Amino acid sequence: MAIIRWDPTRALLHWPNVWEDEDWGVTPADNLDVYETNDQVVVKAAVAGVDPEKVEVTFEKGVLSITGSEETEEKEGKKYYRKASRSYSYRVAIPGNIDMSKEPEATVTNGVIVVSFHKAEEAKPKKIAVKR
Repeated sequence: MAIIRWDPTRALLHWPNVWEDEDWGVTPADNLDVYETNDQVVVKAAVAGVDPEKVEVTFEKGVLSITGSEETEEKEGKKYYRKASRSYSYRVAIPGNIDMSKEPEATVTNGVIVVSFHKAEEAKPKKIAVKR
C-alpha cells in the first residue's frame, strides 16, 4: 500500500456540492436510440422541455446532428433560487445506405424527436429462394 501525503486542496476537489444534482452516470447518449426496420433507419432522441421550433436537425456527410435549447426567461416578481435550463446536442453516424432522393422526416411528440431516413432499394433485405 502506498503512502500519500495529505493535501488539503485535493480534499476540497472531492467535497460534495449541495447546490448541484448528483451525477448518476447518465450521459446524453443514454437518451438516443438508433435502429432500423426493413424500410427505414430511425433515430429517436429526447428533447423534453424544448420548443419543437427551437430544435435544429441537420444531416451532412452521413452524420445526423440534433441541437436545441430552452430560452431562459426571468419573470417579474419571482425570486429564483435555482433555474434549470435545458439544452441538447446529439451527433450520430447514420448506418446503412440511405435514399437521399426521399426527404428524411422529423417529428416531435411528447418531448421525443423521431428522424426517419428511407433506405435505398439495394439496402433493403431481399428474400432468396432456396432450390432443391
